[in-house]
Amino acid sequence: MRFFTLAALAAAATSAIAADVQVDVTREVECERKSQKGDKISVHYRGTLQSDGSEFDASYKRGNPLDFVVGRGSVIKGWDDNLIDMCIGEKRTLTIPPEHGYGDRAMGPIPAGSTLIFETELMGIAGVPKPESIIEKTASSAASEASSVASEATEGVKDTITSKLADAAEAVKVVLADSDGDGQEHNEL
Repeated sequence: MRFFTLAALAAAATSAIAADVQVDVTREVECERKSQKGDKISVHYRGTLQSDGSEFDASYKRGNPLDFVVGRGSVIKGWDDNLIDMCIGEKRTLTIPPEHGYGDRAMGPIPAGSTLIFETELMGIAGVPKPESIIEKTASSAASEASSVASEATEGVKDTITSKLADAAEAVKVVLADSDGDGQEHNEL
């Protein structure tokens, strides 16, 4: 029994230190409806090996994106978990460690234990109309959004300070009202 417990702890520790997928958004897009778990999506991609940069597959070369239901296990975990919350037209580069790819199995031109790099582009979401134009989130729109968040935070700080000052002023009023001018010290507090 003790061996089983140690083995379970070792397995848990190994999975806890497993590398996560690195996600770099290379083209950020604004939209009203993002991809969700269970959506049938259409994705163009280019896959390369991190070890030597060699390309092992690319839907762009075939001219047909890959269609699949995201979040259902029909693709590698690195895709299933990291192609959610995307806008049509958005591009992401996924650096997928073996634990989230093919693991210790060789798969065609992909050697066992490979870290994979996929350049991905969401081309469509079934049932969601394609936008007439892709509205990229530019640095200025991102800066404007950050400025708006900072402004809201500043207002919150101002409100907190105003509230604390009002509390302090009320406390001073109580102390002053408590001293009745008879010159005697009040040490009740």
